[in-house]
Amino acid sequence: MTSASVLIAIAWIAGAQAAECPRPGTLGTSRVLSVDAASTPRVGLKSFPQTLPLAEHEVVLTFDDGPWPATTSRVLATLAQECVRATFFMIGKNAAEHPNLVRRIADEGHTIGHHTWSHRSQMRIKPGETTAEIDRGISAVEMALHGNATTTPTTPFFRFPGFESTPATLALLQSRGIVVFGADLWASDWNPMAPKQELTLIAARLKAAGKGIILFHDTKAQTAAMLAAFLRYLKDNGYHVVHVTGASLDSAKAP
Repeated sequence: MTSASVLIAIAWIAGAQAAECPRPGTLGTSRVLSVDAASTPRVGLKSFPQTLPLAEHEVVLTFDDGPWPATTSRVLATLAQECVRATFFMIGKNAAEHPNLVRRIADEGHTIGHHTWSHRSQMRIKPGETTAEIDRGISAVEMALHGNATTTPTTPFFRFPGFESTPATLALLQSRGIVVFGADLWASDWNPMAPKQELTLIAARLKAAGKGIILFHDTKAQTAAMLAAFLRYLKDNGYHVVHVTGASLDSAKAP
């Protein structure tokens, strides 16, 4: 590793240990990574040349497109049972319709990121509409969280719908200090399949990758049904869950 890489890794790693789980024998959350947009503005090998500085057998769990009451609530219950923390990239329209669920996700210790207002492809709409789609989504989530319709996100994390970015939108987010998340692997849960099939697929992909940012959708019933078995798979096979937080959020909490 180069000296520059070492410095980046140090800047990213918070060093704080996740809160201990009150129930012994659970998977738990092993550690926290504080993500610094200045050091690494984009992560996820499916879209970018770099990703999070994870050790072998470390994973970051992310969920897109929520919140959606029936399925998101089940996902949250499963994560709570194993004391696991994840990151939820929310559609602004859904957040506006279900603000109590947005606040529940935050209250249970998960990180909240942003996923536009209505999940429109940023590559297929007019360039003049892209910023409005991004900002309206951020504003809706922040309104649900804090009652403040700001376009400055509490946690500066964003994921493009379908990973469809443009040079202009990437530059915009970088200029605003917002980290763009891709993924290192995914469950392909946008395709209908049985929960057991999804488990087999994601387990095989994780075994091949060894580590990484995993993409799920908390709006999918098959994923909500599969998640408990996947967390057992992680525990039984020596994987560790890492929780990512925004560097600006950490700074705000500092005394």
